[in-house]
Amino acid sequence: MENWPKHPVICELNTWAWLHQLTQEAHQPVTLANVPETELQRLSGLGFDGLWLMGVWRRSPAARRIAREGAEFQGGHRHALPDCTPEDIVGSAYAIFDYQVDAVLGGDDGLAAFRKRLRACGLRLILDFVSNHLALDHPWTLEYPERFVQGTEADLVRDPGSFFGRGGRSGPHVFANGRDPYFPAWTDTVQLDYRRSVTQQAMTDELLSIAARCDGARCDMAMLENQDTVLKTWGGTFEPSQPEFWLKAIPAVRERYPGFLFLAEVYWGLDQELKLQRFGFDYTYDKRLYDLLRHSDAGTVRSRLREADDAYQGSLARFIENHDEDRARTAFELERSRAAAALALALPGLRLMHEGQIEGYQLHLPVRLGRRQVEPPDPDLASFYRRLLAALHHPVFHGGAWRLLEPLPVAWDNSSFQSFVAYRWMLDGQYRLVAVNLAGGRAQCCVRFDLPSLAGKMWFLQDLLSDARYLRDGSQLLSAGLFLDMPGYGSHIFEVTPGPPPGAAAE
Repeated sequence: MENWPKHPVICELNTWAWLHQLTQEAHQPVTLANVPETELQRLSGLGFDGLWLMGVWRRSPAARRIAREGAEFQGGHRHALPDCTPEDIVGSAYAIFDYQVDAVLGGDDGLAAFRKRLRACGLRLILDFVSNHLALDHPWTLEYPERFVQGTEADLVRDPGSFFGRGGRSGPHVFANGRDPYFPAWTDTVQLDYRRSVTQQAMTDELLSIAARCDGARCDMAMLENQDTVLKTWGGTFEPSQPEFWLKAIPAVRERYPGFLFLAEVYWGLDQELKLQRFGFDYTYDKRLYDLLRHSDAGTVRSRLREADDAYQGSLARFIENHDEDRARTAFELERSRAAAALALALPGLRLMHEGQIEGYQLHLPVRLGRRQVEPPDPDLASFYRRLLAALHHPVFHGGAWRLLEPLPVAWDNSSFQSFVAYRWMLDGQYRLVAVNLAGGRAQCCVRFDLPSLAGKMWFLQDLLSDARYLRDGSQLLSAGLFLDMPGYGSHIFEVTPGPPPGAAAE
């Protein structure tokens, strides 16, 4: 199969819950080895370039026990799955016991068969790499305790929520739980020690083993392995001549698998995003855009889209839903979710969608659950997403030139133009204009095209998200701009072509 397209569209699947749902529909066990062909064709037909199978690796027995017994998890489980049983709690997808596909999901052989069938459908495969930590009962804690951050008995007494004791071949040890420096420790994990060369090499080997079985990796909390973050969190010093982990690990993978895609989950702002892009990541999470779309206005979104250069903007992963966030249908409410989706997913960068987002599911599924509550789909929202995905399938959104456009006022006393975000794509004479009203009320603006080739011709604008169509003079589009009068949270993706097609009616 050819390498990944530029600006791919990816669908994240919660593997355990997805296969459980397929099992219920098929009335027989479904694993990765026998996913129905109709399901693969459905996903391929939606226009995705790849699937991220979240949570395929073997989960920790100890982490499963913690999840089943821990009171802090029960509220979330019951909200997402009111009839939840202990068997539904399969343990955290991010407390990994080892990098082998869980036998319940079909094992490594099932994954290999699944990947082969994906390729036949034109789909690529992304899997998780959890670089910061492993499950607290991972075999390495017994065999190679030196690969982990260790504490003292005094640390265990002082902070039992961040340290735990475990015996091993070399005697008992006190280990640190995995953590982000700004939050409490993850008590079902053990913290890897990236200050040590043996740890870096061991995790590079794990990453190479993953890369042999897929086409890309979503790297969990990828900024935690950066040397400045490690020292801030754990202190101490790195062994002499130790490079940044990603500067060593990513080239090692690319040397063997040149087209491999690296996607970083990263937070904490522009500096961290740029750093990981410089370290070799193809795409880094754009969590800041997600937060702005939820809580801010169009002006701040436009400012975000002006940050850094086009290379940076094209290396961001855009989303309005994933397994860590609330369901978009709930987080944004229905109409705003459509506007946010049209705006975010048509931007340059990796476009990430989440299983159930198309259908408008509203219950967020914790990563410790292996079954989801059955929810009725929203057919109108599904129709919107099908139109959006069909529009994004065109080469202009993958190989074209992108440019942010400035909305202009239509009258001196009308400030509603500030509610718009607009941008265009161009490739080999193909044009697309994306315009979104991010306010809840009706708004008007003009958007001036920056394409001299439009002059002296009539142009047909077909909205790919609806049946609306317009005929406009190209010289007018260049001088005064396109007048837009849109309802609250309205969105357009215009295909701009010369003249109306024969017999077409236009407003």
